Amino acid sequence: MPDMLVHLLKLPGAAPLLHRLREEGVVIRRAHPFEMMAIRHFIEKHFSIGWADEVMPCYSRQPITLFIAIREGQMIGFAAYEATMRGFFGPTGVMEAERGKDIGKGLLLASLHGMREMGYAYGVIGGVGPAEFYSKACGAVLIPESTPGIYANMLKSVSPPQTD
Repeated sequence: MPDMLVHLLKLPGAAPLLHRLREEGVVIRRAHPFEMMAIRHFIEKHFSIGWADEVMPCYSRQPITLFIAIREGQMIGFAAYEATMRGFFGPTGVMEAERGKDIGKGLLLASLHGMREMGYAYGVIGGVGPAEFYSKACGAVLIPESTPGIYANMLKSVSPPQTD
């Protein structure tokens, strides 16, 4: 799976989408340290142990570089950045029943704006699955010859991340 590059200085605004999602009952916000194990269990259950491991460095950053989506007090999605590599977005995932409702886009834009606030002009989306989604949502472009990228030479017991 190739990587994609995002021009963070040309991002669409996140506030209107996040406001609309909130009106629809979905809150997108930064994770709190005291939620670490609940979030880890959610990611393990709905995605993979590898992804759960991959987001752990987000808690060592200030501010925390992990956003979560919540509906009625239940976690339904997440998005990490500055997790696996500096300047990288991902992993990210939304529960299957909640897909197609712009929740993934809200998590993506909140995260990319967070990267821009850290001083990045460009960000990398690593090992993308839905390239068309990222292209439409934030203007990301494929990086030629970027496969396998940071996921080269992985342990065989670790499955490669799958983005939704």
